[in-house]
Amino acid sequence: MPRSPELSALSALSALSGLEAAVVAAVRRAQAAGRTPVVLIDGPSGAGKSSLADLLVAGWPAAGRPRLVRMDDLYPGWDGLDAGSEAVGRDLLEPLRASGAGTWQRWDWARERPAGRETVTGPDPVVVEGCGTLSRRNAALADLTVWLEADDTLRKQRALARDGETFAVEWDRWQAEFDAFAEREHPRENAMLTLDVTGADLSGGATAARSGTTVES
Repeated sequence: MPRSPELSALSALSALSGLEAAVVAAVRRAQAAGRTPVVLIDGPSGAGKSSLADLLVAGWPAAGRPRLVRMDDLYPGWDGLDAGSEAVGRDLLEPLRASGAGTWQRWDWARERPAGRETVTGPDPVVVEGCGTLSRRNAALADLTVWLEADDTLRKQRALARDGETFAVEWDRWQAEFDAFAEREHPRENAMLTLDVTGADLSGGATAARSGTTVES
């Protein structure tokens, strides 16, 4: 009998040392403190952040129904890594910690302009994945911070297979921006949990989960 997507995702999560238990513990700590649980996932392009976040949401091992925010949806263009990192802390994480409600600005990549602003509110957990999430400022506002790493050749293959020629021509530009961010913010050191996912199977957890409860034009 085929396993459900949720069970498949839980099985994959269990194979990643410490992740499932770390999520459960983080959510319990946050809920005991009366705040919205926040999980941040960072790492270089192609490391598997989006796939891991999909697995985590699909097989969520803790209480609550998680909301997923992808940094790719809010970077203001190819030179926007630092701006996106700052904005997610200022507009989403800080207000969420203070009042239980935050926002983030969606970016229209095709038209190269801001789209709608999403509001995230309520006690259910929030997962944010993408390059630039683990600045020192952002990490201090999270209940669990995760750093992913993988073989450099594999990372590039994954990223280009996913995004094709659009990303291929921007790879060096984006990598240089991420390297500058990493040198300044030391995101790996800001992680509570570090996972090398070079040989991990991160397939099977795709989800259409969105983060916003309200979208304003």
